[in-house]
Amino acid sequence: MSDRYKPLDLRGVKTYPLSARSSKVSVADAARAWQAGGSLRRYLESLPNQLAVQSFRQIVAAVLEAQRRGKPVILGMGAHVIKVGLSPILVDLLERGLVTAVAMNGAGAVHDFELAYAGFTSEDVEAQLVEGEFGMAEETGRVINEAVAEGVRRGWGFGRALGERLLAMRPPHLAQSIFAACARLDRPCTVHVALGTDIFHLHPSCDGAVVGEATQRDFRLLAAVVADLDNGGVYLNVGSAVLLPEVFLKALTLARNLGHRGRDFVTVNLDFIQHYRPTENVVRRPVAQGGKGYALTGHHELLVPLLAAALIEGLETGTQ
Repeated sequence: MSDRYKPLDLRGVKTYPLSARSSKVSVADAARAWQAGGSLRRYLESLPNQLAVQSFRQIVAAVLEAQRRGKPVILGMGAHVIKVGLSPILVDLLERGLVTAVAMNGAGAVHDFELAYAGFTSEDVEAQLVEGEFGMAEETGRVINEAVAEGVRRGWGFGRALGERLLAMRPPHLAQSIFAACARLDRPCTVHVALGTDIFHLHPSCDGAVVGEATQRDFRLLAAVVADLDNGGVYLNVGSAVLLPEVFLKALTLARNLGHRGRDFVTVNLDFIQHYRPTENVVRRPVAQGGKGYALTGHHELLVPLLAAALIEGLETGTQ
């Protein structure tokens, strides 16, 4: 034992009744064991009212409230969301008015077109790269570039141009296309391209000036939708770690610069890894002066269908 220090004498410790203490965990918030044959609503109600479940429920409530009030629900998404088979769910959300605008990168256009046109997508990059054949599918490059060029002549941006082309082509799997659904429903669908990142840039029909014009129009269109987020809209970033968070932040600052208030809305980042840019440019910075940001971590192929199902349950029953 140290000559300098002696153990504290505990006889003077002050305590209080446990019943008087404020606590964060209660049996009232605990999960309920699942019973076979139950409904989705019972499953959602059985979840523990803690942490991510609380965030999930608040996100569902925010989207349903935005839908009720006619405020935008913008889905900013990476192409992986399409590649894991979620297009039918997103088309359904568009048709129900639970998503009112979509923003994608150029890869989203590639995978959406190929699924609608051919019924398959996502080539073996390593194998195709050996002989310089990666990204060289004729129809993908030619049709996308032709669609964008025609759309620019008609005053459209990239997203509307591709959607209209798909509607005109009526490919075998048209129902899979988010672009076609947006064009059919007259909902904004924007594509934000970094030249040199997408396989249709490799095709000889690609005109950089045309692609740039189309994607700039789409940026301005997205900024107009973002300007309407004020006081109750929702922005969902799903599976985009860099490009869409940057585009969203620029669209928001443009809207505010032009006199739109741009406050008091909800932002959500949903991905299987929480990255720096979505955390800063989606969850934190845009709502620092009013609103709420959420982060849900998990695989798209699990969380997106669960979120969609919860929204539809709430929409159909009129509850949140």
